[in-house]
Parts: sequence; structure tokens; C-alpha cells
Amino acid sequence: MGKLSLIIKREYLAKVKNKSFIIMTFLSPVLMVGMVALVLYLAMLNGSDKRVITVLNESSFYTDDFGKMEDVSVVKLKNLTLEQAKDSTEQLGYYGLVYVPNASTLEEATKESYFYSKESPTDGFLNELEDIFQYRLKQKRLESLGVSEDQYAAISKNFSIHTATFQGKENLKGLNELNAIIGGGFGYLIMMFIIIYGSFVMRSVIEEKTSRVIEVIISSVKPFQLMMGKIIGTSLAGVTQFVIWVVSGSILFLVVFLIFDLDMEALENAGSGLPQAKAMNVASSGMEENIQQYAEMFLQIPWVSLFSFFLVYFILGYLIYSSIYAAIGAAVDNETDTQQFMLPVISPLMLAIYVGFISVFSNPHGPVAVGFSLFPLTSPIVMLMRLSSGVGEGGVPVWQLVVSIALLIVTFLSIVWLAAKIYRIGILMYGKKPSYKDLYKWLKY
Repeated sequence: MGKLSLIIKREYLAKVKNKSFIIMTFLSPVLMVGMVALVLYLAMLNGSDKRVITVLNESSFYTDDFGKMEDVSVVKLKNLTLEQAKDSTEQLGYYGLVYVPNASTLEEATKESYFYSKESPTDGFLNELEDIFQYRLKQKRLESLGVSEDQYAAISKNFSIHTATFQGKENLKGLNELNAIIGGGFGYLIMMFIIIYGSFVMRSVIEEKTSRVIEVIISSVKPFQLMMGKIIGTSLAGVTQFVIWVVSGSILFLVVFLIFDLDMEALENAGSGLPQAKAMNVASSGMEENIQQYAEMFLQIPWVSLFSFFLVYFILGYLIYSSIYAAIGAAVDNETDTQQFMLPVISPLMLAIYVGFISVFSNPHGPVAVGFSLFPLTSPIVMLMRLSSGVGEGGVPVWQLVVSIALLIVTFLSIVWLAAKIYRIGILMYGKKPSYKDLYKWLKY
């Protein structure tokens, strides 16, 4: 045990004292926060740039409707022909021209209306423009049936059914997707950490093997102890780096948002396209209340347990995959020869990301999501996606969480036992590119 602790200490200090490790530990949060701040700033800048359109309305309809469009400035044209209006709009560099011809009825005027532009308009803008025409057409058709404007507004009011748990806790639409995205972010971090730090272990083994230092080391240390020391030492270095990232990143986010007064709402507007016209969106009155409810639900996400289980699944998942990486590093003489073994190692991680998003988004408690969250090679990622909804009632059942962690521990011990067989033989093999057949033979020794 004393030798193992010395190896762990040596590997840990070798990693944390490495210049590239130190630089990336403190530079990565700066780059991440800077990138998010830049995206928010560009979204705010883009949102402040209003489109300018011209309107040539020859009819007696739609007199003030186009001015109600959000993020759009309207210039009304009068006493011009259609060709003159198009030329003027193009020369002034405006976004486009709305043309409503002279007609005796609203139906005829709407049917012959056009939007002219230099380039194809965005779907968001067209939807907003079409909503204006659609609203007036529906209103006019219902007026002919004796329905007033106020009555039409009442008829058009959207309906959303209330949802709640059996205990009376209110549910919100999109909550499963929000949980899956948050959990998916943690799962993606685990995948990246496994790949990055697993590669560290593999390179360290290859370097010591090719420099023949390993021949001196194993004269006093068992190969199994050496492998475990490298895995645990690198794992602790990874946890240290992650904790520094979380703390420094949080502080930087707070500082950037306070100093530059960045608006998160700008990012939301940028991602959702152009908003619908206020006059047509009768359900907008409850928007602020919905946003507040979503914010409350966001704060109610079990962040403490999520971070805690992130560390558990990161450590267990890393231990499993780093054992495989260490065995691969011991089997080859250079990093180029590792390529033939990398696809089977990375494939479960990639499968977990894609299948996890598909299954957890649609049905977080379905058989596919549950199966992949229990399978040890994919559970560190898929289970994190599910854990954002909590543990117990409405979240991941306790038995599934316990079984998942237990399977990870058993799998880790099994893979370490198999990897040690490859490690103890491959660490002293030189000059031959190993094949899967060779690895199988080493496992039987």
C-alpha cells in the first residue's frame, strides 16, 4: 500500500506541476467565459439591429397593422407606382417592400399582396408578416358571421392544460428537455474528461515504456500497482482541475455579467427567431409568469446532488476507461499504433451521447434510457442526463441509481483485473505491433 501511495503522489504531482496542465487549468475558464460573453454580446448587438421595410398600401385595409411588428421599422410610401417603390426600397438598402394592391374587398387585396426583397427573407420574418394577414382575414370572415373583434380575440385565446404530479406539484412544458440538456452537458463533460485524461495515462505509459524507465520501476513495484497508481493519480489531477474550473468559471461569469451588464434574454431571443407580432400573440400576457416559473424550476434542479453524482460517475467511468487506456499504452511502442484500438474504446462514449439525448428527451424513464443508464460503459453519461430531474419521486428510482453504481464498481474491478494481465506482459514487449489476437493470448496467461 505504501508503494501504491507513492506512485499516486508521483503521478499526481507530475501532472499538476506540468506547465501545460497549469496553463490550461487557468486559461480554459477564461476562454469559456469569454466565448459565452462574446455570444451574448453578439446576440444583443444583433437584436438591436432592426430591419427596415417599406409599405406601399393602395387599399383601405391594413392601415396600421405592419407597424406592430417587433424589431421592424416601417416606412410608408405614398403616391408612387409599384416599380418606383421597388426601386426606392432597393436603392435605400432597406430589407424589403410590402405591397398591398387596391381592391374592393379584403380577400382580394390579401390574395394579390406581395413582399419584394433583394434576398430570400427569413422564415421568422415571413411567419410574422403572414400572421398579420391571417389575423385580419380571420377577423373579417368572422365579422361576416356576426362575431365582433373582442369576441374574436376571446375565441383566439390559446389554451394550455395544467399539468401536475399526483402530489400537486405543478409541471411545466419542456421541463424534461431542459433537464436532459443540463444532464447532457454534464455527460458531455464526462466524455471529454475520460478521453483527455485517459489519453494522459496512455501517453505516460508509452513514454516510460519507450524510455526503458519502466524496466527499472517494475524491479521494485508490481505492474498492477504501477498501473493503479497512474490511473488514480491522474484521476485526482483531473478532479482538481475540474474543481478549479468550476470555482474560477463561476467567479468569472459573475464578474463579466456585472461589469458588462450582459442580457441573457438576448440569447433567448436570438435562438428563437423573430418574435410574433404583439397584436396577434394573445397569449403573451402570461409570458413573464411562465419565465418566472421556469426560473424557479431551474433553481429547484438538485444542483448539489447533480454535482456530487457527477464526481461519482466521472471517477468510476474514468477508472474503467483509463484502465483500458493503460492496457493499450502498455501493449504498443508508440502512439501511432494505438489508433487500431481506439475506436472500440470511444464508440460506447459516442453511443451514450447520441442515444442518451434521443431516449432521455423523448422518454427519460423508458426502457432504452433505463438500459443505457445501467450499462456500465454508457451509464456515466446517460445516467447524468436523467439525474437532473432528481432521485426518487418524479426522477430516477433509487434502485436504478444503486444498481448503476454497483455495476460500475464491479465492471471497474473486472476490467482492472483483465487490463493488468495485458499490462504486465505488454509493458516489457518491444518491436512488435500487437493485434487483437495477441491481446487475447495475454489475457489467458
